[in-house]
Amino acid sequence: MITIGINPIAFTIGEMSVRWYGVMIALAVVMLILWVVWQIRRGADISYDSLLTVALIAIPSGIIISRLLHIIDLWSYYFQDFEHLRQVIGAGGLTIWGAILGATLGIWIYSRFSDFKFGYFMDLVTPGVLLAQAVGRIGCTINGCCYGMAAPAWLPWSVVYTHPDSYAPLGIAVHPTQPYEIIFLLIVFGVLFWLRRRFQPEGSLFLIYLSMYSIWRLGLGFMRDGTDFLFGLHQAQVVGIVVLLIVIPILVLRTRWVKGEGRG
Repeated sequence: MITIGINPIAFTIGEMSVRWYGVMIALAVVMLILWVVWQIRRGADISYDSLLTVALIAIPSGIIISRLLHIIDLWSYYFQDFEHLRQVIGAGGLTIWGAILGATLGIWIYSRFSDFKFGYFMDLVTPGVLLAQAVGRIGCTINGCCYGMAAPAWLPWSVVYTHPDSYAPLGIAVHPTQPYEIIFLLIVFGVLFWLRRRFQPEGSLFLIYLSMYSIWRLGLGFMRDGTDFLFGLHQAQVVGIVVLLIVIPILVLRTRWVKGEGRG
């Protein structure tokens, strides 16, 4: 059993408290941008101006859709009275699916009105997205959010949160679902980094990532605490199923293996 007593609040500015979750999310965004910058320096076919434009589109669109999915997930909470309704406009409460799909949608719309190569860019950025997600989950681990269900007494790596500002239940051993996901993300990063440029058409690597992450979230949902969204499943599980229903046929019909082009 592992005890986590870290203060989730990194620092305060006046009456505003900044949690480590927010710090890690900011670092995740920076890491993702630096990943693309590194790819450009290695010869990727994208300009710094295009990167700046995409960032200015993807970040706000990701935040908006992320917040929207969170509100939909907790609809009964936010719309029970006026006081809770006022909390709809706020920074707290985001979903990773909303961030991924919102940013993707924003970039895709931009590509429809420009010569920006959507598929090429999404393949380029996919390994960086995985690293950014891993950093974000470090914030979740400290924050106590996204915690797992109660763990059996025999599980040696169960975690117990003790700090009163943690979002996890205090003094109860739970599955460390956040570290589970960090490990999964790093494994997928290694696999997809090796598979770069081994699939055609462009965008296939990103679709493979979406399918793998959908399967993961569907399974992990049975180990995580959360609210039922549809048919006894959490929202992330339902979204994962929808993504799979869209992505798998596209992969089967369009994606093909390209020999000898994955290194470099």
